[in-house]
Amino acid sequence: MHLVERTFEIGGIPVDLNWIKYFENEIKNRLSPDEVMLRFVITKSSKTWFVADALVLCGAKNSEIRFPRDGLGVKLRPFEDTSSFNVALIVPTGVGAVIGGHAGDAGPVVKLLSAVCDYVITHPNVVNASDINEIPGNALYVEGSVLSRLLLGTIGLQPVRGNRVLVVLDDHPDEIFTNAAVNSVNAARATYGLDCPGIVRVKKGIRLKAGYAKSGRAVGEISEIDLLLELLQRRRHEYDAIALSSVIEVPREYHVQYFQSLGTMVNPWGGVEAMLTHTISTLLDVPSAHSPMFEIREIANSDPGIVDPRVAAEAVSCTFLQCILKGLQRSPRIVNNPEHGQRGLMDVCNISCMVMPDKCIGIPTLAALMQGIPVIAVRENVSIMENDLARLPWKEGQLTIVENYWEAAGVIAALKSGIAPASVRRPISLVSTSILEDNVDVKILP
Repeated sequence: MHLVERTFEIGGIPVDLNWIKYFENEIKNRLSPDEVMLRFVITKSSKTWFVADALVLCGAKNSEIRFPRDGLGVKLRPFEDTSSFNVALIVPTGVGAVIGGHAGDAGPVVKLLSAVCDYVITHPNVVNASDINEIPGNALYVEGSVLSRLLLGTIGLQPVRGNRVLVVLDDHPDEIFTNAAVNSVNAARATYGLDCPGIVRVKKGIRLKAGYAKSGRAVGEISEIDLLLELLQRRRHEYDAIALSSVIEVPREYHVQYFQSLGTMVNPWGGVEAMLTHTISTLLDVPSAHSPMFEIREIANSDPGIVDPRVAAEAVSCTFLQCILKGLQRSPRIVNNPEHGQRGLMDVCNISCMVMPDKCIGIPTLAALMQGIPVIAVRENVSIMENDLARLPWKEGQLTIVENYWEAAGVIAALKSGIAPASVRRPISLVSTSILEDNVDVKILP
């Protein structure tokens, strides 16, 4: 089996609120019987058409591995649990977001938002910074597909004290890189108490090749994914989370171009990593994260010079592994089909709002739309995505577009306090008034 990203042009507008099912059906109808769609993202749209990139698993027909045959699924929340205020923070991987699109450079955003809410739920690329992961104690580190399913209402999250993290390494032909990865794992065990039941070195089963879609998104191809999945299924009783480290094939010049681009080049590695971990977490229901290995010593020993602060963490790392080990150590467990309000479990009823870059439409955006979750879109976090969020059928006041994350924190504080965010701005408009004449509602303009 192998994984690819494909682009589809979709016309028409959904006739009801279930936009997820509409796009899912449009894409599935164009796939062959042995292909399974695992996710999609809308990269560009107008009033009447959409361009979607979809993650497709090929060669699945005769596999014994369990697939989500019923599709994405949505379980609408019956109420919002207001006993706590929890924020879902999204920065899509591989779209060149100027904040959070590089090497853990949205970490300060997580810390900012964590100060004005009870929990922040976010995904690895937001805080992964090679040897650095400064995720605050009230943040939950979950793989992107897990966050999507949480918002869809089909899973819940159970916070943990610690996980057994199985480490799966490429059996690199140059022993220096394997030794560095093993030393990183042992450093984590000795310094912050990582529970690692073992390191598995594989000769086949992790082959990632990075590339770009027509939209400019970082994507790629992954071959022989079934070998890796079969290995992980056999050892399922040994671990609670999976850390993977392997070589990602990219053109040699990307290493120089990325560091010299001053943050303008879309990170070529993150997209294919997300494809891998999305598949593993979806099919095995476990937290997972991936870090790349250097291909050869020449690349590892090259001097990139003084680089943009957003990519600096990658310029000073040897293995890029430490950030995912720390994140996975306390990544919450996945609970399927939770009962709303179950004690000790966070589900979609506990999500108070979602924060994301402006112009991004993916499964989390559409799930929040359907669930009635307030969405705060940040204009300053520019990416390659080209969508007008205002075209979606939001409820009154459900979408708030702000300039930056400072403003986002202010809107969160207002929502948490139960006040209308607009009430602290000036000028303040008059309330609309209407009268009832002969059972006809007549609006009176101020």
